[in-house]
Amino acid sequence: MWSLDHRLRGDDTRKFMEKLYSQKLTKQAATSPTQQYLDVAEVKEDVIVLKNGSMRVVLAVSAINFDLKATDEQEAIISQYQNFLNSVDFPLQILISSRKLNIDTYIEFLTTKEKQQKTELMRLQISEYKNFITQLVSMSDIMDKAFYLIVPFSPIENEEKSFFSNFSNMINPKRGILEKRETFETYKSQLYQRVDHLTAGLSGIGVKLVPLKTKELIELLFNSYNPTVFDSKGYIDTEKMELK
Repeated sequence: MWSLDHRLRGDDTRKFMEKLYSQKLTKQAATSPTQQYLDVAEVKEDVIVLKNGSMRVVLAVSAINFDLKATDEQEAIISQYQNFLNSVDFPLQILISSRKLNIDTYIEFLTTKEKQQKTELMRLQISEYKNFITQLVSMSDIMDKAFYLIVPFSPIENEEKSFFSNFSNMINPKRGILEKRETFETYKSQLYQRVDHLTAGLSGIGVKLVPLKTKELIELLFNSYNPTVFDSKGYIDTEKMELK
């Protein structure tokens, strides 16, 4: 009788502990930051560093008016692009960022010009033009597209070396910091060798590449994970990056 009663109390205790553990996991999931679900660890010195140690450089890409080219020019561009693809021995990712055109800055510019006009006729014409542009954009889904190339680099990790390296870093933290810095610079140098190869290969068809800086990378990541949020001050203006 005692053993049966003891076993029942033991089952109740186990269920109670399982319930507490389940509640703990639910609470941790509710309070855990969203960052733990992202692959990005940090943005450092114009490079995106992922949690697995690999690195990424993002290049803004200019556009060319292919349809306006003559037939011979189009064939030459296609041939050079084929040669470029055959020369690339590492993976590439093409990113097309499409966002609804924001004309708030342009409307503010027109409003300022409207107030500066000395004649009523000029003020009226600018006001009508401003209203026309506003209605056109509001009625039509005019999209602003930006093109990017994402260049990856994944270092080969040695688990045995990593173990002894971590052990030595615990003994000498300063040495560990210097080694990490040297490793980062080495990987970054190899990554930018790929960037130079892409820049040289695409320059022959009139396409220019510009690496994004740290601030621009953060803005691109924010815009990618927050597609419904738009801030004209935080959007990457490719027109100012001297792509053309």
